[in-house]
Amino acid sequence: MNPQEHSEHAEEVPSRLRKGIYVLPNLFTLAALFGGFYAIVMAMNNQYEASAIGVFAAMVLDSLDGRVARMTNTQSAFGAQMDSLADMVSFGAAPALISYEWALKDLGRWGWFAAFVYCACAALRLARFNVNTSVVDKRFFQGLPSPAAAALVMGFVWLVTVLDINKADMGWLIFALSLYAGLTMVSNVPFYSFKDFRMRKSVPFAVIVSIALIIAVINIHPPIVLFSLFMAYGFSGYAVYAWRRAKGLPTSVISTSTDEPDEKGLH
Repeated sequence: MNPQEHSEHAEEVPSRLRKGIYVLPNLFTLAALFGGFYAIVMAMNNQYEASAIGVFAAMVLDSLDGRVARMTNTQSAFGAQMDSLADMVSFGAAPALISYEWALKDLGRWGWFAAFVYCACAALRLARFNVNTSVVDKRFFQGLPSPAAAALVMGFVWLVTVLDINKADMGWLIFALSLYAGLTMVSNVPFYSFKDFRMRKSVPFAVIVSIALIIAVINIHPPIVLFSLFMAYGFSGYAVYAWRRAKGLPTSVISTSTDEPDEKGLH
């Protein structure tokens, strides 16, 4: 192999996912999986506040595993597959089963219909993400990301539980919310991904102050603030879609960019 061929080969290797299994990033993935499993178990014991917290904890851990893998240069094909399977449990099966156990079961067949539609759409969303990763504009998600959809459903369960509202009166609301979250996951509506925000890039001091203020506001009343934030994000995609359409810009995020996204989280 001549030096030029060796150089070209060396440049190709980092772009490929390794076939090994690395402990550190997969620990975060397993912890996220445990969050979803814990949420289901808590729902079976009628502890819905703890159940919602488990799903939100899984969201945080899911956002970290990809970053840890890149920081430690331990990305692998195994880790990518493990991440998708964990997401299906934590953000697909868990919210569907918990919402069904919480109030949807009182609606009879309509209840399990909504729960299944959400679960099936989450699976389709994750599969499409894995296939379209390299052809989607990295600034946007194609459809509502599954962690945000889970936060929308579980945030509502958490809020109603904390406010001590009779869940029997919430059946049709969680029905509508589950269908909205599920169908929006498999839509082509563009949702901003925040992937162009570089953690290693220097930022103005005001940005750090803003982050501190956001954390403080969330701490005032986590269920209300988090549900409000994810409700706003859950509808933001349609606002972006309408704005791009009004401006005559492409509404599809497919083939807008061929750059592979830097982030693997928030599927």
